[in-house]
Parts: sequence; structure tokens; C-alpha cells
Amino acid sequence: MAATTTVCLEPRVKEMLNGLKTHREESYNSVIERIATMAYDSEPLTDSEIKGIEESLKDIKAGRYYSEDEAKKMLGID
Repeated sequence: MAATTTVCLEPRVKEMLNGLKTHREESYNSVIERIATMAYDSEPLTDSEIKGIEESLKDIKAGRYYSEDEAKKMLGID
């Protein structure tokens, strides 16, 4: 038998969960499990990927980037 936990929800959150039910009799457990499964990232970013993104954002902020048209022209796919 599964363990049971009581959760206190604000009425607006309960209504949101009701709106996410796939059918009227679907349990809140199933709704929450579906949401949690969608939100769970089984392949989170590595430290080097995060560092690369941070470096790219710095380049963008410093104006070191090419427009799509410029990149196409440089690659000869214009």
C-alpha cells in the first residue's frame, strides 16, 4: 500500500489542478505525477555547458555576434 501525505492547497491551486485533469475522476496524485514528470529534467546541463552559455551571454551583451543574414553570407548559404 502506498504511503499517504496530506497537502494543504489554496483554493486557486486546487482549481488549477482540477483544470489539468484529463477526466473528471482522475486523482490529484495522477495530475501531480504528470506535472512532476514533465518538469523533471533527466539530462540536466553539465557545468561546462552552463559555462558555455554564460560566455555566450557575455558575448551577446558585448555585441560580439552575427545576425542570421551575416552568418549565412559568411557560410556561403545566402
